[in-house]
Amino acid sequence: MYTIGQEVRILELDLADVRGQHHAKRALEIAAAGQHGLLMIGPPGTGKTMLASRLPGILPKMTNDESLETAAIHSICGKIFKLHDWRKRPFRAPHHTASSVALVGGGNPPKPGEISLAHNGVLFLDELPEFSRQVLEVLREPLESGEVLISRASYQSLFPAKFQLVAAMNPCPCGYLGDPKGRCHCNPKNIQHYRAKISGPLMDRIDMHIQVPALPKGVLSGMDNKNTESSAVIRKRIIAARKIQQKRQNKPNSALFSKQVEKICNITLEHKNLLETAIEKLGLSARAYHRILKVARTIADLENITDIETCHLTEALSYRHP
Repeated sequence: MYTIGQEVRILELDLADVRGQHHAKRALEIAAAGQHGLLMIGPPGTGKTMLASRLPGILPKMTNDESLETAAIHSICGKIFKLHDWRKRPFRAPHHTASSVALVGGGNPPKPGEISLAHNGVLFLDELPEFSRQVLEVLREPLESGEVLISRASYQSLFPAKFQLVAAMNPCPCGYLGDPKGRCHCNPKNIQHYRAKISGPLMDRIDMHIQVPALPKGVLSGMDNKNTESSAVIRKRIIAARKIQQKRQNKPNSALFSKQVEKICNITLEHKNLLETAIEKLGLSARAYHRILKVARTIADLENITDIETCHLTEALSYRHP
């Protein structure tokens, strides 16, 4: 992987290169299949960035219409859209010092920001709490609407911004909270202040939250790297799941509206009671209820199963870290 400005080029990155982290790989596959937002929480060096950078390699290629949209956005920004990037999904990774204008767009004349340059692709925010809270808050509306409206006294500009958000963060300021060697010396107040940089409404809009723990002994040496699938194998399952969603509702599961969720993600009364009990115990919101159902629907689609079953619902709940 190498960087030109804030654009990240992906060069033959394969999920098979990531040692261990089978739970995180599974979450990445589900996120790709339903275009769900994903937040990875874990100490430094556990592979969060490696996992995120391999997401474009398991996503379906863009359609010609999507490629034209992406090329047009690059053209507005004065960037050259190279022919070998045709149908490749963009992967944008802005630094945490980026301003709100750099992220959402602006200026005179107005130009698209990082979220529009990630249109039809992936926006990766590493070290999420290090971003300015003001910068992060501007993501809330585009995550829901898929577009960003820039309003100034003399003009209004509407830019597309249908991106898949993937973010990573440490569990505490030093990054080693819960480390068995006792390397973390952060006090509770500092930890609370660190996590409070990400607002509840923004966290609510990220479908999946997972822990990416430190690698156990034997993983780096390859002793525990069994059953590792390549990106090509995983991508076939994702394409199949996306085709099911396209045929059923003409869009990915993450984009379902509330009424569509009730119809397409229909569950039994027993499952509803299970989900409501879990929501209450975890202290999650009504928005999280629908997002869990969408993830469960994606898990069922990956298995080509018509109805959401208990195993799909419980797995979806496991990706909602409180």
